[in-house]
Amino acid sequence: MFLPIGEKQFKFWKLRRDGLPNINIARSFNISRQAVSRALISMDKRIEDTLLEMAQANQIEVESINSERGILFGHSIPLDANAIIFVSAKHGVQVWYEHEGDCGTCSRYTQCIELLWDLADEMKIKLEKTDDPTKLADELFGKLRGLA
Repeated sequence: MFLPIGEKQFKFWKLRRDGLPNINIARSFNISRQAVSRALISMDKRIEDTLLEMAQANQIEVESINSERGILFGHSIPLDANAIIFVSAKHGVQVWYEHEGDCGTCSRYTQCIELLWDLADEMKIKLEKTDDPTKLADELFGKLRGLA
């Protein structure tokens, strides 16, 4: 399912995830609080459907889901690994599998570090500075697990 990152509903959802109350979202867009509430209910459903579709497509058994935060935790059946699916305003919908990688030799090292730091920033989560994506992911997803 496609998430309309540029649409107002998604902007409302992201602002709420950032901690802005519905009434403040309504004021900043000069609309009613009820209109924001309806839009958020609709977007929560779209987020949940997207997370569940991604889990099904990737054969991930769902353990917990939080559509207001845009995160799903589960377990990959074919890879026998824990997995997280998350919505990022910058990176779209992403799937991350818990693994011990040889990050220093991986060609995706920079992309992984950027993705993890960007998600931590979006979720307002403080992390210990490290250049090891595996350790960074473990810390980030451990903190996110408390939100799901």
